Amino acid sequence: MGFHYVAEAGVKLLGSSDPLTTLVYQSPGIAVATDVFNSKNLAVQAQKKILGKMVSKSIATTLIDDTSSEVLDELYRVTREYTQNKKEAEKIIKNLIKTVIKLAILYRNNQFNQDELALMEKFKKKVHQLAMTVVSFHQVDYTFDRNVLSRLLNECREMLHQIIQRHLTAKSHGRVNNVFDHFSDCDFLAALYNPFGNFKPHLQKLCDGINKMLDEENI
Repeated sequence: MGFHYVAEAGVKLLGSSDPLTTLVYQSPGIAVATDVFNSKNLAVQAQKKILGKMVSKSIATTLIDDTSSEVLDELYRVTREYTQNKKEAEKIIKNLIKTVIKLAILYRNNQFNQDELALMEKFKKKVHQLAMTVVSFHQVDYTFDRNVLSRLLNECREMLHQIIQRHLTAKSHGRVNNVFDHFSDCDFLAALYNPFGNFKPHLQKLCDGINKMLDEENI
């Protein structure tokens, strides 16, 4: 989701013998507006907090572009409606944003070894396959299989754990699990794809956004 949008100047300042370790360990929490959830603003906050004082305040480019932020905002809305828990929905999307940013920083700062880079390429292909499947299941009647989507999501989870193993903390691994535990849940997926359910408008908006990201080669 948007590796093209990491702030180059900020990432270049991250070079150290112990990549991201101190930086990520010390990353504080992120405040969320009480009434309005905006993933793009949240991503800017997260990026600044993760990079900390090492980054110039002149950074203008954000990790999350407009299309990605629309998808994330819709994921928040459907998660909030499904869980009936605003706080939990915010936590899941915040954890997703933090994970994407940290992964992108590591990638752009050349912190991965050759094995991790190879796994990263497989991970990006798997995410692309997941995105295509999400859209296809929506567009083609009677093709939806929650077990297929859940399996793809969990395959992405396992690859991601392997990629960040050397670099991020147990807390970061916990964030990954928090995100994937929710989105790979078969009951959630069944509710999302129910053609007669309340989530049909959310699914349409999600697929519109994902289709646009695919067209823009951002996923």
